[in-house]
Amino acid sequence: MLIPREGKGIHFQSLEISRPVPPPLPVRRGVWENEKLLEGAAGVAVSSDKLDADYIKRYLGDLTPLQESCLIRLRRWLQETHKGKIPKDEHILRFLRARDFNIDKAREILCQSLTWRKQHQVDYLLDTWSSPHVLHDYYTGGWHHHDKDGRPLYILRLGHMDTKGLVRALGEESLLRHVLSINEEGLRRCEENTKVFGRPISCWTCLVDLEGLNMRHLWRPGVKALLRIIEVVEANYPETLGRLLILRAPRVFPVLWTLVSPFIDENTRKKFLIYAGNDYQGPGGLVDYIDKEIIPDFLGGECMCEVPEGGLVPKSLYRTAEELENDEIRLWTETIYQSASIFKGAPHELLIEIIDASSVITWDFDVCKGDVIFNIYHSKRAPQPPRKDPLATHGITSPAGNNVQLIDKSWLLGQDYSMVESPLTCKEGESVQGSHVTRWPGFYILQWKFHSMPACATTNLPRVDDVLATLQVSSHKCKVMYYTEVLGSEDFRGSMTSLESSHSGFSQLSAATTSSSQSQSNSMISR
Repeated sequence: MLIPREGKGIHFQSLEISRPVPPPLPVRRGVWENEKLLEGAAGVAVSSDKLDADYIKRYLGDLTPLQESCLIRLRRWLQETHKGKIPKDEHILRFLRARDFNIDKAREILCQSLTWRKQHQVDYLLDTWSSPHVLHDYYTGGWHHHDKDGRPLYILRLGHMDTKGLVRALGEESLLRHVLSINEEGLRRCEENTKVFGRPISCWTCLVDLEGLNMRHLWRPGVKALLRIIEVVEANYPETLGRLLILRAPRVFPVLWTLVSPFIDENTRKKFLIYAGNDYQGPGGLVDYIDKEIIPDFLGGECMCEVPEGGLVPKSLYRTAEELENDEIRLWTETIYQSASIFKGAPHELLIEIIDASSVITWDFDVCKGDVIFNIYHSKRAPQPPRKDPLATHGITSPAGNNVQLIDKSWLLGQDYSMVESPLTCKEGESVQGSHVTRWPGFYILQWKFHSMPACATTNLPRVDDVLATLQVSSHKCKVMYYTEVLGSEDFRGSMTSLESSHSGFSQLSAATTSSSQSQSNSMISR
């Protein structure tokens, strides 16, 4: 989801650069301009003390004398501190508007953003970023004409998007770069539309279709990736969202809103228009903001939309934590997944210390290879330091540090530790999400154990496949990728109970939508 903010935006152009850009990067696009006099719409020079009225009308929009003064003062300060290379007026104005023309506050966030752009080479993004094929096929978003105000229109079919599959196939890094490229492309389209319509077009409209949104979209690592993307966009693309149209909002939407709304600026939230069911088709709906001729076919219109329909990302495209780690220059985060190998006789175990009772342990893991049994145990005393790679002494090599055993062989179940969840058998290729509300403080151990195939019930003779399998070390190895998090019970939003408790603020919305899914058990498997 794109959550930038409205305003009079940057117009990214080819720039004159005072010193050559080092190869292999191309000439960068960005927020900078040389300190020469800026040419207005009618070729009238704009001095450093006063802005030409035609230039303001043509490129910046309405400005009060006080706002114009703030822009000039902040630009002058940047000229003195940036050695002749300053951001464009549109870009400076964007940050001034974001801070209600408080120069000190605007200067602080603007300088932080300019540093961020330089550090991560964002000015080069449109020329250097090439979207992976999985994004072309499964990222359900794209540009689609413009709204009635001339603003570029971006459509996101979030309900059809496999957020987990995209995170697992691409990693948070690639998703962030893709969202940044969308914002950069939006600014470029604003510049083009400014030329076409002859007036400032500095923000865009985003239409988000939530048909199909359900609890699987509240997969916590995916929500966490979304929140970080929102944080980056809010900090560096203020005042670029003109309007956000949320269509076909289901009953699960309040849960998502509860999670993301604290990260969205209050002024941005005022630009959200939410429609439940088919309300968008009536008065005050889409036709008030978008010409009837370009309403997409999947929303009841006649215009063909090239936004991909999405669907589940094949698990064959999922990548390991190591592959994501070594993929490309990292922008902003470490991967949240860990991988582990499980051998016959050597389970992988994860220790979680709980201080406050009634905490919630949440987990999400995929069985990449083999079948495993998942257990949760509790102990009042801490286990001994972990033992790693016990099979190495037998000449069997496993990736370093991805198999840990905590439960000592001398420990007795029911005496030294106890089982707090029924064992869960998980087949290869399954994705498992769940949670456990802790009853006692102490040490909880999450265990993934090798699951042996049962013996054939009809005969005592071994099968040929079983005999061959015993000769291969790989048949005794399973692999999982997992993510865990401990939450306070008051912060947990991953259940239908939490959904029901969130309805009060959206009573009208919830009443107008279809009923939600039935309550799910603590551990659910999505195939």
